[in-house]
Formats: sequence, structure tokens, C-alpha cells
Amino acid sequence: MTGGFAAGAGHDRGTGSPSADLVVVGLGYVGLPLAAAACAAGLRTIGLDVSAEVVAGLGAGRSHVGDVPDATIAEMIAAGFTATTAADVLATADTIVLCVPTGLSEAGEPDLSAVRAAAHTAAPRLRPGALVVLESTSHPGTTEEVVRPILERGSGLRVGEDFHLVYSPERIDPGNERFAVQNTPKIISGCTPLCAKYGVAFYGRFVDSLVVSRGTREAEMAKLLENSYRYVNIALVNEVALFCDRMGIDVWDVLHCAGTKPFGFAPFQPGPGVGGHCIPVDPRYLESKARSAGFTFGTLSAARAVNERMPSHVVLRAAELLGGRGRMLSGSRVLLLGVAYKRDVADTRESPAYPITRGLLAQAAEVSYHDPGVAEFRVDGHPIPRTLRLAEALTSADLVILLQDHSCYDLVELSSSGCLLLDTRGKSAGTAVTLL
Repeated sequence: MTGGFAAGAGHDRGTGSPSADLVVVGLGYVGLPLAAAACAAGLRTIGLDVSAEVVAGLGAGRSHVGDVPDATIAEMIAAGFTATTAADVLATADTIVLCVPTGLSEAGEPDLSAVRAAAHTAAPRLRPGALVVLESTSHPGTTEEVVRPILERGSGLRVGEDFHLVYSPERIDPGNERFAVQNTPKIISGCTPLCAKYGVAFYGRFVDSLVVSRGTREAEMAKLLENSYRYVNIALVNEVALFCDRMGIDVWDVLHCAGTKPFGFAPFQPGPGVGGHCIPVDPRYLESKARSAGFTFGTLSAARAVNERMPSHVVLRAAELLGGRGRMLSGSRVLLLGVAYKRDVADTRESPAYPITRGLLAQAAEVSYHDPGVAEFRVDGHPIPRTLRLAEALTSADLVILLQDHSCYDLVELSSSGCLLLDTRGKSAGTAVTLL
């Protein structure tokens, strides 16, 4: 049932009020693509978000998520999609999917406050027969030990008897034009076998391939393993890069050669640090749950130590390069190219640009940045000047640091501009270029 947007709206059985096949709670980088896929499959879909600004923007046809263009929002609206801040819409839903953020507290510990708040909001509005799905990434036990009790106490209903509860971890990869909701295999797990069947029936309407997990804890663990795998392997190549720098070995050539092996090797790239909404966060959820069970993930601890070392390494390399020109970081004009956490996205969450900028400012450098997708970049409340005229900025900077190789950057032009360039992505070449 995919391929186009179908208009139509139903009514809540017996009440005469508008009903919804789906209410998506949280319209961010996970929830909005999910709502778009559901609309395209003909599901009557409502979006619920706590941000009045997000809701107003969607109502006006403006998307705030890079992977969902304005044209798609227009198609969704034409198909009957609405966004609201009014939680009462949950009472009309056949299916409720929670796509709220799961980040870290100021102490670096898992923060499930948004999940708990969403569950508390849904519970008194849950109607018999409804399906509730948690897509937010969290540690094993969250669905059964956190969400389930809130829903049962607040609704007076029983999971597996009166309503159905499923965990299906999101697998959104911002900026990935190859894989989206429909063609990315979806893990489905339920608190009971019947719950899982309801989850399969729901996602089967707009996802091509479904993978049924033995239980919710296995599905929760699978999601953490996926991102911890990336975290550990990034740490490995980061440490290899540090060693190669010490030994005078070209790490990029090492990676190119190793990457030609057609089996037994998965290529990863070193960089200035680890950023984003998942990779630096999810291993913390796994470590925290392990500690509560009296277990220590030594591999994750070691990986974190390496990855958190990379921003300071970039600052050190910057000081060394300027020192080779008879300058100090203090008073030097340093231009950062790409402060987003990932290529061709506008998201700065957990970006290594933050600790790198802190390190540069601590050395009294004059820092500015260029990033086509990031209109404002603040570090500890301090606004970092943004340049829009890249060519002029390159000629006036004492040092340019390529943090993110956005496709808008002409790497040949950067290499030949004559500016002193520190390339943390290994994409440039030239006498004035230094690789990580």
C-alpha cells in the first residue's frame, strides 16, 4: 500500500469524532519520516509534538527535518495529515508510536524523561484495542520496566489483553538517500506474541522487510549493539590514526589498502571525534544498564577514551601547524569548515566541533565557522561568528580546519587556495594541506 498519498479521514467508532489510524508522538528526525511513510501508505495520520513552533511550521507546509522536504509535507497535508500540540488526539488513535528523544543528562547518564512523559500523556487516553509502539533507543528493559507500568497504571488496561505494546527501534540514518523507512528492515518485538503480531500487521503496511525479535529486551539490545559496533570500530581507526601520526605513516593509505579486502574487514574512517544523536549516546545506555547488573563493558570504556581524545588531538595539531609558521594559537584566526556532526546534514548534536572550539578558545584563538546548514553555532552560550563568503574567509584565515566534508566544499579549490589547511577527513592534498 505504498507509492502515493491517499486522502481520507475517518471517525472514532461510536463517537462521531475524528479518528486516526496513527498518532506519531514526537515529530523529529525519526517521527516525521515515519509519519510521511504512513501517510504515503494511506494511513490516517496525526502528529503530536510539544513544540508549538514545529507544529506551526508543519501546518504552514515547512519541514524542519532535512530528509523530509517541504513538498512531502504538502502531500501529507493533502492526504489529511495534521500536526498538533493537543494530547487529546491520542484518544482517537488505533496506533500510537512514541518517537521521543532519549539523550543524556548533564552527568552523562541516560535520560528517559521524555519517554516517561510521553507514556504518562498517552496512558489516560489509551483506548481498548490500541497498539502502542516505542521507537526511541534505550537500554534493555525500558519497554517492560518503564513504559508498560506507566501505561497500565494510567489506563487501567492490561498489556496483551486490553491493548498491545511493541518495541521497534528506529533505524533512521539522516542524509542517507538510499535507505528510508520503507526499504530499511524493521525489527519488531512485543511484550506478548500477540503484541508482536499486531506490530507486524501495522508496520507491514508500509515497510518492506520485517524482522521479528524473540522479545523486547532482545530488540532493545540489538539497537544498542548496532551503534556500539560503530562506536568501537570508529575508536579503533581513530587510535590507528594517532599511532600512524606518531610513526609518520599515511593512515589514509593504510585504510585504502585494508579496505580492498573483500571479506573479513569493514571499513571505518577516523575523524575529529564522534557526534550525532546515536553513536556517542547509545553506548552510554548500554554501559549504564551493564553497571546496574554488575557487569563492565571494558571495550566501550576504552573506545570512549579514544574517541573523546580526538578533539584535543585536533587542537594540538592546529597549534603545531601554526607553530611551524612561527605563530601561536593565541590571536590566530581559525576557520572551521562544517560544524555539523555529519556530512550534508544540518544537525550539530554532540558534534566534535563543540569540544574543538572550546579547546581553540581556551588558547585564545579567534574562531569563526562556515557551514551551509547551520545558521547559528553557540559554544557554552558564546556565539561563534559565521562567515557566508567562504572565498574571502579562506584568504584571511591563519588556519582552516576541515571538520566535515560537506558536498558544497570544492576540495580541489580548498587544496589550491594557499591557506594552511588541517583536513580531519583525509579528502585533500597539496603542500599547504596537513591530514589528521
